[in-house]
Amino acid sequence: MAYVVLMLCFGLAAAIIGKIKGSSFFIWFAIGFVVPVLGMVAAMLYRYERHDLRRRCDECGAIVSVTNQVCTRCGADLDFPSERLVPRGGFGT
Repeated sequence: MAYVVLMLCFGLAAAIIGKIKGSSFFIWFAIGFVVPVLGMVAAMLYRYERHDLRRRCDECGAIVSVTNQVCTRCGADLDFPSERLVPRGGFGT
């Protein structure tokens, strides 16, 4: 029973760290729950998704990450962008 409580705590910690960095709460909770210590360390070392460069979809105009190859809104294939958008606040904040 104590191990389950420990798994829940590490899962919650990984989920909170992942959410702060702009990623999915539930995915990081699952990773932290299944692999308690390593999941939390992985969440701490993971990149900040909020600081990724963005680009505009030519089909629907949605703003998506520059690393996406398919628009998450309309499903259009995206070419390498000629223009990149810096997220609000820049990279330092």
